Amino acid sequence: MRGSYREKIEYTAAQMYYGENRTMQYIARELEISRSTVSRLLAEARDQGIVRISLHPPTDRPSALEHRIAEQHGITVHVAHTGGRKAAPQDAVARLAAGVIDAMVEPETVIGAAWGATMTSVAEHLPDRHVPGVQVVQLNGSVNSQPVAAEATGTGLGMGVVERFAEAYGGRPHLFAVPAIFDYEQTKQLLWRERSTSRVLNLQRRTSVAVFGVGAFADGRPSQVYADGYLSRDDLNQLADEEVVGDVCTVFLRADGSWRTIELNSRCSGMRPDELSRIPRRACVVNGPHKVPALRGVLAAGLVTDLVIDQASANLLAHGE
Repeated sequence: MRGSYREKIEYTAAQMYYGENRTMQYIARELEISRSTVSRLLAEARDQGIVRISLHPPTDRPSALEHRIAEQHGITVHVAHTGGRKAAPQDAVARLAAGVIDAMVEPETVIGAAWGATMTSVAEHLPDRHVPGVQVVQLNGSVNSQPVAAEATGTGLGMGVVERFAEAYGGRPHLFAVPAIFDYEQTKQLLWRERSTSRVLNLQRRTSVAVFGVGAFADGRPSQVYADGYLSRDDLNQLADEEVVGDVCTVFLRADGSWRTIELNSRCSGMRPDELSRIPRRACVVNGPHKVPALRGVLAAGLVTDLVIDQASANLLAHGE
């Protein structure tokens, strides 16, 4: 049985060291013992349970953010750790997202892919591996009535993203060669009756893994659909009047996740949120704090099962800022 004097001096040394932040040299002088004895007393105090040390990760660390956001929204979260990286945060997010999505791809998987700058980056980081029976279908049209800059005509459009996903898995691409946004709702309704269009729409409904980014209707950093001539000035003004915060698959949403009463959605070619929500796995990739308001609307609509996000955006989302 340990002596009470020894336990008392262990406690005293621990109190001075951990409670008062005193140095070992100071404690040795006060207790009139050697510095090495102080070190042994502190070790014994830890061993005997007099001192109990617990570690709590800061709330802005990826693991803590993943846990907090997952609890808030009931989804699986992957935060790209970007602190101290030489690569741009967008690259870190794309690499992480490519790995997360790759883990979902099994034989006979039907992948539904939206287009945009974020999905272009993800597609470029996909590993090349043959998976039998994979099909990749485009979830929203990308034809634009306005000319776009040369740098925006490559994999940023739906055909490039879909073809790269299909190439990565040795699968079959299915393009959706229709306008992103129709000028007239009647034109869309007529085209939806065509056999070639119906075939793609039916395959979209068989999607088991959907991959998409979030379009941000934000001043200064609007996403592709808002910046590259897909929308007229009147369209943009109407979206502002209807308090739209962003889009998924070029279907527009408000901050509360509502979308049905937004008039412009009747002319959009993207998969409707009520259809998208039926897909078993829905991976959303976000790579900038300016997209957080739009992301909140997407989460409110229940469109995400798996979120890949950069650390700065995750911090804003987790703390409701």
